[in-house]
Amino acid sequence: MEKVKISTEFIKLDQLLKFTNICSSGTDAKFIIQNSDILVNGESEKRRGRKLFKGDKVEVMGKIFLIE
Repeated sequence: MEKVKISTEFIKLDQLLKFTNICSSGTDAKFIIQNSDILVNGESEKRRGRKLFKGDKVEVMGKIFLIE
């Protein structure tokens, strides 16, 4: 599990994918979100604007990220 520290109240799912180098652009993030199984706190997520808060857990492409 990789910990991701944020200094704001939340981070959007597409921003998280770019920040963690899962993808390099917003277009890539949109494609990955629509075509991959992404779990946020154990539930499937397809919204790239999904707000992630401290304590949320994101599973994508075999990696797990914990928002801190």
